[in-house]
Amino acid sequence: MEELRLLGLDFGSATVGVACSDGLFLTAQPLTVIRRKHETKLRQTYQQIEEIVAERGINALVVGLPKRLDNSIGDRAEKTEAFAADLERRTGLPVVLWDERFTTVEAHRILDAGGAKREQKEAVVDKLAATIILQSYMDFLANHPDEKDDLLRKIKES
Repeated sequence: MEELRLLGLDFGSATVGVACSDGLFLTAQPLTVIRRKHETKLRQTYQQIEEIVAERGINALVVGLPKRLDNSIGDRAEKTEAFAADLERRTGLPVVLWDERFTTVEAHRILDAGGAKREQKEAVVDKLAATIILQSYMDFLANHPDEKDDLLRKIKES
């Protein structure tokens, strides 16, 4: 099987956590956190993501969608959907929106269990959340071959 890579993104109001898959969709590794000065200033954020896509040979992006507990879409999720649509247009790659409920909570739990101090958490929580989002999606694909085939088809068409 040809190696393919996914990029996981945790899109927040001031940061974007970034994680990358291995070439077989088995493991996700944290990469970086992209920071911006204002929520609406996205030009440099898009540029940095495009650079990562080119450098790492990314084939598709997985963006965490912050749904509400009742599964509805709020303001933050609408902004995330717009961000994902822009990424798809700019990169020409498939973008998957993946439910990210509780990923930041899980990232904090993992860091607390490891004894991380507050300053350490702030530096890594977003990229850890992106890693959890991406790993969750890859685990889903491993158990749903039809969904994986659909993603592979979209990658070939892009």
